[in-house]
Amino acid sequence: MSTDIILQAKGLKKYYGKGETVVHALDGVDLEIEAGKFVAIVGTSGSGKSTLLNMLGGLDTPTSGKVTVGGTELSALKEEQLTVFRRRRIGFIFQNYNLIPTLNVWENIVFPLSMDGQKPDKKFVGEIVRMLGLEQKIQSLPNNISGGQQQRVAIARALASKPDIVLADEPTGNLDTKTSDNVIGLLHTTSRKFHQTIIMITHNPEIAQLTDQTIRIEDGRIVS
Repeated sequence: MSTDIILQAKGLKKYYGKGETVVHALDGVDLEIEAGKFVAIVGTSGSGKSTLLNMLGGLDTPTSGKVTVGGTELSALKEEQLTVFRRRRIGFIFQNYNLIPTLNVWENIVFPLSMDGQKPDKKFVGEIVRMLGLEQKIQSLPNNISGGQQQRVAIARALASKPDIVLADEPTGNLDTKTSDNVIGLLHTTSRKFHQTIIMITHNPEIAQLTDQTIRIEDGRIVS
């Protein structure tokens, strides 16, 4: 694998069911993504976008094929090793934020680090907080801030552990146009500034055009 390829998928298949009712969620996906790129995965509903993202992040196991992240083949890791690998090397931004309601903004952001027994790099995390405009909200609980702010907390949490790759599932799906534009701008900035690879699912072609590369998936296969 070339040094600047951070993520590679080979012959990736995911089938659900058996016999005549089998669903080919992914049907032989080959993919290489360069380090530091901002990539959009687009496709209609049910095309296999979320399944692909889950496979790339090691959240789901392929029926066949393999995913390699930074030289490590995910299927070669035991469950516990994979959990630690994900926590340290991959950041996730979920559409429904997945914030912990009893923790304030700062605690939510550094939570994956504390799970790993690591101390946060306060200067680095502080910079992300400032960049995302959350300085005034770090003591607030998730229920006391807006949806757009919750989304920014989710982004900060994904970036705080300095992962190699950030996987974002429709990060602008619940946001208005202005906030969406801000979020995409922030992802661009963080990708450049911290040389992080960002892979984002979106159904919005206008948002996809703002990324470095667009991958289109239909019926579980990459078509362009």
